[in-house]
Amino acid sequence: MKHAKLGFFLGKKTIKLISLLVVVCFASFWIVEQSPIDPVRAYIGEMSIQSEQKAKLDEYWGVNTPVQEKFFNWAGKLLKGDFGVSLIYRVPVIDVIKEKFTASLILMACSWLISGVIGFVLGIIAGMKNGTWIDKAIKTYCYILTATPTFWLALLLLMVFSVYLGLFPLGFSVPIGVAAANVTLFDKFQHLILPALTLSLLGVAQIAMFTREKLIKVLLSDYVLFAKARGEKGLDLILRHGVRNVALPAITLQFLGFSELFGGAALVEQVFSYPGIGQATVAAGLRSDVPLLLGIVIFSAIFVFFGNLIADLIYEFIDPRLKQKEAML
Repeated sequence: MKHAKLGFFLGKKTIKLISLLVVVCFASFWIVEQSPIDPVRAYIGEMSIQSEQKAKLDEYWGVNTPVQEKFFNWAGKLLKGDFGVSLIYRVPVIDVIKEKFTASLILMACSWLISGVIGFVLGIIAGMKNGTWIDKAIKTYCYILTATPTFWLALLLLMVFSVYLGLFPLGFSVPIGVAAANVTLFDKFQHLILPALTLSLLGVAQIAMFTREKLIKVLLSDYVLFAKARGEKGLDLILRHGVRNVALPAITLQFLGFSELFGGAALVEQVFSYPGIGQATVAAGLRSDVPLLLGIVIFSAIFVFFGNLIADLIYEFIDPRLKQKEAML
């Protein structure tokens, strides 16, 4: 019975994914087509070219091709797994996405883990110390983080720790002027620390405040009061009854934050010149690389969808108490 329910659940999610991708394809293609940027002019910059060369580039970019024809040509190739060729990188779009997303995935995974651990710990501490100055300090810290723009925090940390203190590199994922064969793991780690720290700080507030509220409710529940009556107290009580009951909801929230994580990574990568999917997105948008831009949009939609899917799986099957609590409200 449970397997049948899981099969039905996954089938429903598959239909939702297909519907989402259809809508994303239509909407993103239409929005890109409304862009006033001339792809040829964006590509050649201020360089002057002859009219014959301009005509060839117009043909290559499909500038004068009707919108409907361009869409069906692109969609037909997409159904065959062909995302097209990037106009600025001159390689298949899927290869660009693989290369750039690998770098971004390392950055996002580190920041996701850091923000989850720090946020969860701060939330537990705030919940334990509810109403004290420690709780108020953590809440104030979270409110400040929530109101802080991503790019501003990235610029601030870059100025303080890289420019003034010189503790970290100014940007990029590897040292400038060093051959790829000579780049060590420590070099990559050193360039990753500041971007990952910046991105993780922005995710701390949400998980900390959520964990705090959940823990306060748990500590006021009847079974915790009964545990206290039996003599349980202190950290042992929190670990046995508090952490166990708020861990899965907190993890669920973390997976639901994939969209914010992806968007924040794009801004952080720009500030730190980190060669990930965010930088590729900005380059594709500014230089009107339609195949690459559409490929990234589709890929990011799939990435966020699977983050939400994992959260839904936890909600439906791993921790059914979440549904029971929601039904009681």
